[in-house]
Amino acid sequence: MIPHADISDNVLRSSIRACSVQFAGHAKLKIYGTLNCKSGKRMKRENRMFFKTEDEAIKAGYRPCGHCMKGKYQEWISLNK
Repeated sequence: MIPHADISDNVLRSSIRACSVQFAGHAKLKIYGTLNCKSGKRMKRENRMFFKTEDEAIKAGYRPCGHCMKGKYQEWISLNK
C-alpha cells in the first residue's frame, strides 16, 4: 500500500507502466478500484492509496468499488450481509 502523498508523480507513472501499481483506493472510505475509475480520479490526493494487487487491497480492509468493479462489489455485498 502506497499513499499518494508519499510518491512522486514520475515514480507513480513508472510504477503504473511497469504494472507494479494496478489499483487505487480511498483511505477514509476503504474502497478500492481500477486506475481508470471516474470516481477514483475525483478523490483528493491525500485520500488516495495505491495497491500492487487486488489481494493487497482486500487484506488492508478495502472493499471493491461499486462503479468500476460491479461484479466484485456484488460478490462483496452478498458475502457481507
